[in-house]
Amino acid sequence: MSYTLGQKQLDSIEDILKQDLIENGVRCVFLIDMAGNIIANLDNGEKQHDIYSLAALAAGNFGAVSAMAKIIGENEFSILFHKGETENIHFNKITTEFLLITIFGNDISLGFLRLKVSESVEQLKVILEPLLSL
Repeated sequence: MSYTLGQKQLDSIEDILKQDLIENGVRCVFLIDMAGNIIANLDNGEKQHDIYSLAALAAGNFGAVSAMAKIIGENEFSILFHKGETENIHFNKITTEFLLITIFGNDISLGFLRLKVSESVEQLKVILEPLLSL
């Protein structure tokens, strides 16, 4: 799939991620396509993650889980969550081509995070869905 994001769209995406997620305590958030390419990446400046490896692995992980969903009769699982001792990772499918990955600590409840991610996803869809029809 081919799509082109302009600077205005990229700036809007970063504003949404910053205001909805980073400013609410999320440690790192990045938007990728299903091939693992990074579209946008923001963090709180406290910890550096290998975002490029994470993006590639996240795309592969989501693809594998999608295949598992089909095996059990589901079309897909649009949300994935992995809990660690100090950091957690949340995956949310925005469109057929884009994933939002959020890394957060135990100081944020999963319910609050899901609410903020849901709000972000709705705003991101407005920007990203038109690209898929080009």
